[in-house]
Amino acid sequence: MVFKSKFKHIVIYELILLCFFSSVLIKQNFEEKAAIFASMYDAEKDFIKWVNFDVCYKALVKAYKYDVESQTEEVKLNWIELLAYLGTKYGGDFSRYREKHMNDLVKKLRDKEETMETITDGMKHYDYYLEAYGAVLGGMVGDYKIEVPDEASPGGKKWEKKYGLKAFLPIAKYYPYSHFDDFGVSRSYGFKRKHLGHDMMGQVGTPIVAVESGYIEALGWNQYGGWRIGIRSFDKKRYYYYAHLRKNFPFNKSLKVGSIVQAGDVIGYLGRTGYSTSENSNNIRTPHLHFGLQLVFDESQKEALAEIWIDCYDLILFLYHNRCETVKNQATKEYHRVYQFVDPIAEHYINHSIYKYDDDEFKIHIYE
Repeated sequence: MVFKSKFKHIVIYELILLCFFSSVLIKQNFEEKAAIFASMYDAEKDFIKWVNFDVCYKALVKAYKYDVESQTEEVKLNWIELLAYLGTKYGGDFSRYREKHMNDLVKKLRDKEETMETITDGMKHYDYYLEAYGAVLGGMVGDYKIEVPDEASPGGKKWEKKYGLKAFLPIAKYYPYSHFDDFGVSRSYGFKRKHLGHDMMGQVGTPIVAVESGYIEALGWNQYGGWRIGIRSFDKKRYYYYAHLRKNFPFNKSLKVGSIVQAGDVIGYLGRTGYSTSENSNNIRTPHLHFGLQLVFDESQKEALAEIWIDCYDLILFLYHNRCETVKNQATKEYHRVYQFVDPIAEHYINHSIYKYDDDEFKIHIYE
């Protein structure tokens, strides 16, 4: 009996200790999350300064399909709003994603039980996720015009107006590549640093296309990225970085800093240049495209420790659904797209001369 009594007291004591330590850990977890969210905004300038884009491929595809399907329905759905709601619900951790969660949300909206405004009212961090995810995905879905095959039309093509994915995979259609999630792995050339991009291994000379419409902000050589191109979205929130381009013939020859490109335009060719102060050097062992996506909420983030680069692995999986077919001009040795494309945003900038380029506005990036 004495033994049983002592054992009982020991168990109770251990349970009390367990509850105590659990409460401490929970408190620390809440404090850490509060600190993270507090650091997301600059208190003085009121802009986002940290984003961990963790939206998984399955969530991207599901939200996108709901958005496109809803365009012919009474209740229009916005894929970024759907993802922002789930991001808020999960605290940004999409390892918790369940399709049922999105289906339940969409059902409420379609049945007019609630609106996104009423559903998200009181969700403390929803505005943050909406702005952050909007910065990543804002230029990827919308209206556009594109040529499609049509044997009855002159030239075997005709123009169609569409709504959907208007961003493209950076590797042209029918060209093989391999990749894995290598964001954040270590790099040692020059100095120890993290890999802030996504490597896509392929064949030298593979046509590289613009993911989104925008203007050329950087074009040339640096010792880390070799021959590289930097393209800024028209809303200036996204900076796309394409590096290690081909030796001797890295870019589409018509391009220069300030040039406007449409999504899917051929901008350069895959190679293995870089890791050298000597221009036009092949010091990368494996031919690949280094693709990076930087978010810019304030221009002070462009050339500073506060740069925001995101993991593009799941985004690349998603963009595989839209690949641009290209063909080679034997006379110029250049590649160009088979089916022409018009992004209304780029067309608006061109036709109305809203876009102005000033050499003093842009600085050169030196990222790998």
